[in-house]
Amino acid sequence: MAAGAVIHTFAVQLADVDRGVDDDVTLRVARHPSETDAYMMTRVLAYLLEYEEGIAFGEGISSTDEPAVLVRDMTGRITAWIEIGAPDASRLHYGSKLADRTVVYTHRDPAMVLSALAGKPIHRADTITLHSFDPGFIDDAVAALARRNTMTLSVTERQVYLDLNGTSATSAVHDHAIV
Repeated sequence: MAAGAVIHTFAVQLADVDRGVDDDVTLRVARHPSETDAYMMTRVLAYLLEYEEGIAFGEGISSTDEPAVLVRDMTGRITAWIEIGAPDASRLHYGSKLADRTVVYTHRDPAMVLSALAGKPIHRADTITLHSFDPGFIDDAVAALARRNTMTLSVTERQVYLDLNGTSATSAVHDHAIV
């Protein structure tokens, strides 16, 4: 954990009907001083929306060898490389070569993220999906963020229903092809 990191805890009731996931999840998340609340909230949502056995947060914002979130199989091999924000093409290229599946969750304007990646060499770019949320959704979640958080996250037909510390927000999960 980085010096000066702020620890946020999340007690989450997760019900993802689309993937058949129903679980209580407790997360302890270190927010690096250079990490925005919006980035951290997107990282938490990506973790929950991708939740499966072997999922974990990466080593941190300064790590070049791991993404923000990853999934490992029982042998330790990375099976899912999950980036947050606006990763550069070289990180996606590296992750796509290493893992079976690579995805990006962004709190930024997806058109801007896609334009920054356009025309750049990315291994298996046609298999990478950029996920985004409705405008204002992440901002609403950030406004309700505390050091200790109680969260309910429900997903039905790619529609996310979030209750964070008594504040409700909803958004579709929008999928964008990298190429």
